[in-house]
Amino acid sequence: MSLPYEQLAAIRLGYGLSPRRPLPSDPAQVARLVAQAGPEPDGITLDKVREWQSKGQQLAQVARNGTKEQNKASRMHKQRLRGLFQAAVLRRFARAVDDPTGFGERLVWFWADHFTVAGGSIYFNLMSDAIVQDAIRPHLTGKFADMMFAAETHPAMLRYLDQTRSVGPNSMLAKSRPKQSLGLNENLAREMIELHSMGVGADYTQQDVEELARLLTGLTYNPRQPTVFRAGRAEPGAETVLGETYGGKGKASLGDIRAVIGSLATQEATARHIARKMAVHFVADDPPQGLVDRLAGVFSDTGGDLGAMNLALAQAPELEQTLRAKMRQPFEFLVASMRGLGMTGQQVDALRPAALRRHLLNPMAIMGQPWARPDGPDGWPEKASDWASPQGIAMRINWAMTSPPELLGRLPDARDLLRDALGDTASEAVAWAVPRAESNPEGVALVLASADFNRR
Repeated sequence: MSLPYEQLAAIRLGYGLSPRRPLPSDPAQVARLVAQAGPEPDGITLDKVREWQSKGQQLAQVARNGTKEQNKASRMHKQRLRGLFQAAVLRRFARAVDDPTGFGERLVWFWADHFTVAGGSIYFNLMSDAIVQDAIRPHLTGKFADMMFAAETHPAMLRYLDQTRSVGPNSMLAKSRPKQSLGLNENLAREMIELHSMGVGADYTQQDVEELARLLTGLTYNPRQPTVFRAGRAEPGAETVLGETYGGKGKASLGDIRAVIGSLATQEATARHIARKMAVHFVADDPPQGLVDRLAGVFSDTGGDLGAMNLALAQAPELEQTLRAKMRQPFEFLVASMRGLGMTGQQVDALRPAALRRHLLNPMAIMGQPWARPDGPDGWPEKASDWASPQGIAMRINWAMTSPPELLGRLPDARDLLRDALGDTASEAVAWAVPRAESNPEGVALVLASADFNRR
């Protein structure tokens, strides 16, 4: 099967075909359009979360022994923040629905998963969105080292990996509080090496992890303070990571951390790790080695230029050679369904909280991908088998049967959906079955629940 490139790019790199989206027809244009997935003008940022959290702490303190009105003010503040978070979730769906091919928003999802953080409380939830706005979207076509520095030093990451508990054993803070047993936490240091840069099994030692943990000790977060680095928490002296020495000359600084991240981000092992991870996510669970080697070469030759990586991926002949090698994850399935049905981002943004839960968040959770709740810092799994549980498949079928009529009111003709959502990729079996469905809603469900649609 030879596909027109515009269909190939939308299905394999993006969130699927849409009758409302004119599709770019060449790799260079697909790569250029990634820039449209940049920061949201009114998106949730760290500065906003810090302000909301500081206000929330003040209101909660007053409410402990306050009047009914003061208690109500604290509750209303949290309720407002939940509304803002729900709106931010809808914007993630809406932007993916409106993205010309979906490649830019797929990259947002990929890198947010690479630098995984998890939600929890309302402030953790807001932080999990802020790191995407602050650290991921601005760097989609820039240098990997800049994205890595922004992500590793973001309070969402510092809190998720317990960096706020890590204190230099010989720091001024530790010495001033000898009874508190303050000390190192290696979580961030280990994940920076094993997950975010060089990869498990690369050429590093436990000593490198411990030294990096000491170097990172100044990083912390307090919503009432503007900086994430406090020299009084940092372990004094120099640290050696991968044979390079950092710090030891004067007061500890964030510059030492930027330097070590710059080194980690440009290691050959990092090039191989990132190349394979991108190939696995976009192309195949077991990607062709030739593709991995080419991507690693681009990463190394350009110093980790992500724009060049995006173009190399968009040009890869393996995209067509491995068609349907990947299973769409739940978020992908929902976005691709809404695109194929002809929905717009404006329609998604207009969904009320109950509809967000009923048609998007609850189904995602049942399919195995609860929003902002990955099982661990390694993010969501990639293998098709991880997304093909009986419960997950049953939920996809149920969604295809029940949600489109409620989301749209009036369904498209199933025969049009067959063309709009699958293009030239429809199998003979699906192309035969859809026009012969007993009803139009059943035909729509046949398209969206088919293996043709659920694999890319």
